[in-house]
Amino acid sequence: MRKKTVHRADPDSDSTAQLQAWQVEYAQELPDVPVLPETLLRLELEVQERSVDLRSMARVVLSDLGATVQVLRQSGLESGCMDSRPARIEDCISSLGASACMDAVAAETLGHNYRYGVVAEIWAHSREIAHYARLVAEDTSDINPNDAYLVGLLHTIGLLPNALAWTGSSRPVDTTLAGLQMARQWSFPNAVVDYFRALHRDESAAPWPEIVHQAHRLASRSSLHCPLEQEMRPQLYRAV
Repeated sequence: MRKKTVHRADPDSDSTAQLQAWQVEYAQELPDVPVLPETLLRLELEVQERSVDLRSMARVVLSDLGATVQVLRQSGLESGCMDSRPARIEDCISSLGASACMDAVAAETLGHNYRYGVVAEIWAHSREIAHYARLVAEDTSDINPNDAYLVGLLHTIGLLPNALAWTGSSRPVDTTLAGLQMARQWSFPNAVVDYFRALHRDESAAPWPEIVHQAHRLASRSSLHCPLEQEMRPQLYRAV
């Protein structure tokens, strides 16, 4: 099983225009998203059982932003198009198989370096917002709570380029555009794509921005300055 620590992109681009083009063109080639070491350990214990408990394994994956991104990303790659790929993590695991999921999740583990605290805080904030987004959806008609959880968990993926030093630059990145491009090119579930599309186009038709906004009002305020804590339509995120 392949394991490595987070690596750094070469700092060969230093303008906002270049960063935007980089996001649009190369989302498919972005590095693997790391998982927390404890998540990887819990998953390894799950797959060592005689029979894999699909629901239990899915809960562990959904507790970690990186693990969720990696499984969805691999599922999108395997399915080839958004219409045919599974939307639930349980279905992704079942379709890919436990071994392939473990390979995807173990591709990048978060090392205890100078960025560990910031990244771990993004992961914790994402998990908390996902929890409250599900609670909000449970009190809202015609909204799937599981979709709401996934949207809440993944609402921070636009922060990844700066947080993981993918850009090789200290310039700010448009978190909405970055999130939309990653969600589209990695064939994420429609709810996640619709969330970022609604933010990017400043549309109010999709329910997801309001659900995530309500989740932020219920959650404890984080110190990472999540753009959604500041306004409904995030613009530029300062470099981490």
